[in-house]
Amino acid sequence: MVGRADPGVAWLLSSNDPSVQFLTRVDVLGQSDSSASVRGVRRAIIGGPRVQALLEGQQADGGFGCHPYRKWTGAHWRLVSLIELGLPARDPRGLAAAEQVLVWLGGDDCRSHIKALDGRVRVHASMEGNALAVCCRIGMARDPRVQRMARDLIEWQWPDGGWNCDLRPAASHSSFHESLSPMWGLTEFALATNDELARTAAGRAGELLLRHHIFKSHRTGEVGNPAWLRLRYPAYWHYDVMQALLKLIPLGLITDPRAADALDLVERKRRADGTWAVDGTYWRRGAAGSGIDVADWGSAGPNEMLTLNALRVLTAAGRLERRPADRFGRSG
Repeated sequence: MVGRADPGVAWLLSSNDPSVQFLTRVDVLGQSDSSASVRGVRRAIIGGPRVQALLEGQQADGGFGCHPYRKWTGAHWRLVSLIELGLPARDPRGLAAAEQVLVWLGGDDCRSHIKALDGRVRVHASMEGNALAVCCRIGMARDPRVQRMARDLIEWQWPDGGWNCDLRPAASHSSFHESLSPMWGLTEFALATNDELARTAAGRAGELLLRHHIFKSHRTGEVGNPAWLRLRYPAYWHYDVMQALLKLIPLGLITDPRAADALDLVERKRRADGTWAVDGTYWRRGAAGSGIDVADWGSAGPNEMLTLNALRVLTAAGRLERRPADRFGRSG
């Protein structure tokens, strides 16, 4: 049974980041977010070191002096990280950043890249998927532009339950990289609005992942891509078993027997000290260039957010402590 005595939990509770403390208390220990002690930690989230680093340099237009999609310093990517850290709903800085993202995604230039070929819409749906998720978490689910994104993602969904940007006519199988974020976005939209079409579409995407046992080829049963087995944080648009398992929690699919092999993998990667370390990184610290991350996530040794996510997944799956699978990383 997981508790404060668990070494991984104890390590997370000692973090200097209030986001990590709050999310550990609520999502791993199952503490009520209405209790006085948890509310106190939650109020401190906005002043946490990573949240402050992500908000630093925000300009009057809500952006950060670069294109919203610039990796990893644009408003699009910062919002994903801010939401994962528990940024409160209706936070004015989050709303301003979301506004810039919505203007970009709704613009003619971005929309012109949406292509239909052989009855399938081929689009980088991870962009709309991430944006839909963060806009719902920030409290904008009723915005007509956000609702349009949800409708678009449902319309663009491929017959097998996912999405893909591959323009080759022969491509008929969805991309896991492009499907994970739309699944997340539609899940968040369904949670915020009780929209049944979105819930059904998200469930179809979850079924796509489960048919592949999260990381296996549907043809051979072998590992579909070795990179999917490498646990990282942040993952951004990249697919891996941890991100897939996390996104299955609010869909109520984490206990499906077909997720067992992926859960076994997460358990095997736990270190002797009770934590998890990244297997690699998609980002680097620095001042300029593409692929720069402004927050320090920890690229060597035990990783707080990766350890938090592993404990969330194993807890929700009943492998540490059985409790109702809840919406993770709540804000608002």
